[in-house]
Amino acid sequence: MTKLRAAGCVFAEDEARLLVEAARTPADLAAMVDRRAAGTPLEHVLGWAQFCGLRIVIEPGVFVPRRRTEFLVEQAAAVARSTTAAGRPTVVVDLCCGCGAVGAALFAALGQLELHAVDIDPAAVHCARRNLAATDATVYEGDLYHPLPETLHDRIDVLVANAPYVPTEAIGMMPPEARLHEPRVALDGGRDGLDVLRRVVAAAPQWLAPGGHLLVETGRLQAPQLLDDAVQVGLLPWVASLDELNATVVIANRPR
Repeated sequence: MTKLRAAGCVFAEDEARLLVEAARTPADLAAMVDRRAAGTPLEHVLGWAQFCGLRIVIEPGVFVPRRRTEFLVEQAAAVARSTTAAGRPTVVVDLCCGCGAVGAALFAALGQLELHAVDIDPAAVHCARRNLAATDATVYEGDLYHPLPETLHDRIDVLVANAPYVPTEAIGMMPPEARLHEPRVALDGGRDGLDVLRRVVAAAPQWLAPGGHLLVETGRLQAPQLLDDAVQVGLLPWVASLDELNATVVIANRPR
């Protein structure tokens, strides 16, 4: 714990406890402490992250799900419960799925789903397949909608995206744990942070079922632009936020 405190770990006592529990031998513990003190994210050292009450496998170099994204899951589960027709599984697509945490949490919250997940990063896809193995999800490697089968056109009830939304110039101001140990493709949203999310919104009407919902995590100051983008493609959008987690989600409905 002393070494973790000296390295600037704010929650050194809690982290030390988790490392002790995870280590198999004293040598293993020493190596894990060294990695953490050197700045490796705790989740990469442990090999897992806590998310929505689940233990999510985290492999080296894969984006670590943030606690604020639990609000995205809550909002997605709520619209799924309110709109999905009885007698059939909810069709969910998780774009920019990373390690698969959002899809796994939605499966845990909603029960049986027809779940599809997509990421452009091969390491994330490998990790997502591990985390979604029990859900019978199909995990695709590719750019946003490109790898999805055409049979999903007009069928998706809940389309979620935790896409990168950090402006390029702000990457350098992120904590070292993120900018040095997580893939740039999972962080960098372009000049204003909305390059990927604009593409998500623009194509969503082709994939959503009538009455289906798109939900994307974004920054509070970016939300108004995404609202405008959603209106332009015929969706009915609104914003949900939770100050406690500094979480902002733009939700958009495809009219029936």
